[in-house]
Amino acid sequence: MDAAPDHSACVRFQNAIELIGRRWTGAIIFVLMNGPASFSEILPQVPELRDRLLSERLKELEDAGIVVREVLPSRPPSVRYALTDKGRALEPVLQALTRWTEGWAQAETPKGG
Repeated sequence: MDAAPDHSACVRFQNAIELIGRRWTGAIIFVLMNGPASFSEILPQVPELRDRLLSERLKELEDAGIVVREVLPSRPPSVRYALTDKGRALEPVLQALTRWTEGWAQAETPKGG
C-alpha cells in the first residue's frame, strides 16, 4: 500500500507563490537584486507602485525574512533595504520567470491591488 502523499510540500509551495506573487512584490525583489536601495530609490523603478503599497510590501518581505531593513547612522537617519540570503536565493527563480515571460507572457497592466 502506498504511503499517504505529503501535502506539506504543496502548502509550502502555495504559500511561497502567494507571497512573491502579490502585486509588486516580485518587482520589488527584482529591484533589490541590484543591491541595497532606499525607499525613494525603489519607488520610481516600479511603475504605478504607490508609497503606501511599497511600505506594506517591504514590511511583508521583512516579516518573511526576504528583506532586511537597515537604519544608517546618518543625519538625518536613512533607511536602506537589502535582500537577505533567503531573498537572494530567489534570484534564479525570478530570472527563470523573466525568461519565461519574454517568450510566453504578453505585456499588460495588472489589475487590482
